[in-house]
Amino acid sequence: MRAVLVVLAVAAVLLGLVWAFQRRLIYLPDRGPVPPAAQVLPGAREVSFTTDDGLRLDAWFVPGEHEVTVLVTGGNAGNRWNRAPLARALAAHGLSVLLMDYRGYGGNPGSPTEEGLRLDAEAARRFLGDVPVIYFGESLGAAVATRLAADHPPDGLVLRSPFTDLAAAGQANYPFLPVRALLRDRFPVAERVAGIRVPLVVIYGTADTIVPAVQSRAVATAAPGPVTVVEIPGAGHNDMAFLNGPETVGAVTDLADRIAGAR
Repeated sequence: MRAVLVVLAVAAVLLGLVWAFQRRLIYLPDRGPVPPAAQVLPGAREVSFTTDDGLRLDAWFVPGEHEVTVLVTGGNAGNRWNRAPLARALAAHGLSVLLMDYRGYGGNPGSPTEEGLRLDAEAARRFLGDVPVIYFGESLGAAVATRLAADHPPDGLVLRSPFTDLAAAGQANYPFLPVRALLRDRFPVAERVAGIRVPLVVIYGTADTIVPAVQSRAVATAAPGPVTVVEIPGAGHNDMAFLNGPETVGAVTDLADRIAGAR
């Protein structure tokens, strides 16, 4: 009996630690400063905007000749510097690109939470003003972009490696933990996609072990509007194909051209 009690006590302590520090497992920001935008992306400039709760966030903006702008909401790790290859590839096709960083990322103040990231994305959208826009969400950023699209519909939505909800993604990576019971931040992507009727593109890799392909396909199935599915055979979660590969870039530029042609 004593041994059982010890095991239960240890398990309780471990679960308590996971509960207390879970956001350190979810959000993996590179908090360091980033180089000047123009040193990384030709023609790019530093911009900033303020969230509804008073945080001033820095970002990079690359202007383009295409009438459609792409707002990029990144994944849970790194910062905007890591998304430069995507911005460079899209800018080569004339698209304007806003690479935002969330609170706590890329030298920005604050600490990331689900609600905080919502406010950050809303501030980025306000900065762009009244322009045709595509939201491009990467992994966790796909959840951020989906929430933004539900509240402030874009002209098009691109979700790269989306999970159905954060608990499902967490369970796939931590099968030994009661993830759904422990999570504070939920990010219900499939549930929110079901109410979004703008043109949607879902991009995923067949070798993704972080967000299983079956979850991305389920997100595409949940959408009520027009959906384009782009499957990249053999691509893992952090494959360069998702940053500047022809499948990803082509999917975004094709969507932008369709949006421009419909206006």
